[in-house]
Amino acid sequence: MVHVDISVLEADVADFLAATAVNAAASLAEAGVLRFDVVVDRSDPTHVVLVEVYRDQSAAAAHKQTGHYAVWRDTVAAMMARPRSSVTFTPLAPSTATGWSSSGRNPQG
Repeated sequence: MVHVDISVLEADVADFLAATAVNAAASLAEAGVLRFDVVVDRSDPTHVVLVEVYRDQSAAAAHKQTGHYAVWRDTVAAMMARPRSSVTFTPLAPSTATGWSSSGRNPQG
């Protein structure tokens, strides 16, 4: 599981969220992606967090090789107030891929 912390320039929030929604939808179509959530801080709409859950480390690496990720990365680079940061977590609960699967998705791909 990866949490990506992003600070978006205020003038670019709408465009950033639109590009990120496209990337999130495409990411969910990847076999190894169990969840790809985009959340916005209620008290600061320039603060966005991506919560990405992958089946395994190779799925996380494969995600970064996709065309849609490259388009997103290049599109939003100038929209960030600072470089994005990420923290990788080991999930405790739920403890299975089925528990993390997005609604309607088969965690086996």
